[in-house]
Amino acid sequence: MIALKISTKGRYALRLMVDLAMYGQGQPVSLRDVAQRQQLSDKYLEQIVTPLARAGLVRSVRGAGGGYLLIRRPEDYTVGEILRPLEGDLAPVECATDADFCSRSNQCVTVELWQEIHRAVSQVVDRTTLADLVERQREKQMAGNG
Repeated sequence: MIALKISTKGRYALRLMVDLAMYGQGQPVSLRDVAQRQQLSDKYLEQIVTPLARAGLVRSVRGAGGGYLLIRRPEDYTVGEILRPLEGDLAPVECATDADFCSRSNQCVTVELWQEIHRAVSQVVDRTTLADLVERQREKQMAGNG
């Protein structure tokens, strides 16, 4: 069994971004509010938001009423660009993206499988937008209230 595991930082980054998209509406959202809604540690969210800010995905607003906000519209973000600053490349093994990693890559039949898995994962995360996740979250909330 192949296990491509997304870390808690990657998973929580997606939850953070969905929360900002749902509750920000162009206004900064405090990490404390996100932490309460998402049942996460605000200290851990601080570690997660820093790489997202460095990647130009969110902006920090200081002072009273400050927090974080999306720089673009939710439909202009992909899940892949949110995950990669925290997870790096989403390849299942190193040789899927670096042929020089292994001296056997030109004669190894499994490298093609790893590359195929990498392409499949990339296609999913690069075509799924933050807006898609927000829509799915709203649907779940409506189903839970119905």
